[in-house]
Amino acid sequence: MESDNDLSRFLSGKSEQTLSLFNYFISEYQKLAPVTIHPAKTMIGIANSHRRIAWITQLGKNFIHVVFPFKQEYPDNLCFQKIAQVPGDSQQFNHHFRMYNAEDVNVEVMKFMRMAFEDR
Repeated sequence: MESDNDLSRFLSGKSEQTLSLFNYFISEYQKLAPVTIHPAKTMIGIANSHRRIAWITQLGKNFIHVVFPFKQEYPDNLCFQKIAQVPGDSQQFNHHFRMYNAEDVNVEVMKFMRMAFEDR
């Protein structure tokens, strides 16, 4: 993890629900594979040993919003609310996942979390 102070800046003032979701998501990722947290200016990166594999882009009142960058679109799913190709980049499709409850991290989401870690 980078600086705890940088992370605390993101988490400061967030609801118990949001903090619980954030901690649960990170702990579930840690069960799948070793990841590190990297707070940036506007979002929190989640990384494997060589690149960022997901971004927490929003910590709402009762949700967290996570973006998984993949090299292709995976439209056949029930977990992503939006899939968008990054303009000017034919190799990146951002898959947007919004988590409201711990149960939202289900088998399907875990599959995509592992795929992101394994760089597929």
